[in-house]
Amino acid sequence: MANNLSPTEFLYSCSVDPAVLELRPDYRALLLVVEGLEPQANSEVADELMSRAEAHATTLTAETPVDQLPHISAWREAYRGFGAKPQRTRNSLEALTRRAASGLPRVNALTDIYNAISVLHQVPLGGEDFDLYEGPARLTRASGDEDFDTTAGGETVIENPDPREVIWRDSTAVTCRRWNWRQGRRTALSENTNTAFFILDALAPMTDEQLKEAGEALTLALESLGTAVQVSARTVGAQ
Repeated sequence: MANNLSPTEFLYSCSVDPAVLELRPDYRALLLVVEGLEPQANSEVADELMSRAEAHATTLTAETPVDQLPHISAWREAYRGFGAKPQRTRNSLEALTRRAASGLPRVNALTDIYNAISVLHQVPLGGEDFDLYEGPARLTRASGDEDFDTTAGGETVIENPDPREVIWRDSTAVTCRRWNWRQGRRTALSENTNTAFFILDALAPMTDEQLKEAGEALTLALESLGTAVQVSARTVGAQ
């Protein structure tokens, strides 16, 4: 089922619940919808970015423990704020940075590009299939009875978030648990994705300019995956 909203309509319908901003008044998200992708394309850009990301993570962690890197530390604090244990459920940026020093997993050019940008710019970054969304994305706090489709032991299962957990969701169900911990299967990127939706999450000390630079770097890299790539963007959250 294709998303029945245009990229612009979708982006300007996306929202952050005031309850989330009460938890972290410094939160901002840069949202991108990227059309015209050819996800099966081979990209030398992706390979080069992955190598740079691995080297960058090695440099960052040479003298500073991963959990003390500034933006990762801020996200660990945010997780504690809604009751998650960051040592058990690591935000996506921390998980990638820990893996990068010993080698990031190669998936495909589309996924590799956004994972590399996440590490290089030290920002949690999620990518999903725009056409599989039903209604706009909303960042909110869970009631606890929402559905989240994931896998356990190789089998598809439906989980429920914890009450008051921070979640991304659309009109149907949860699309990402614990802010930026784990994305669901329903809206996942695949070899058939032609239009992608990206969320770049920022807390202080990341500045608006740094968030913008990360979005620009992602946009530039994704232009290697199609001859007619078009990007629509909007920032939501703290103004």
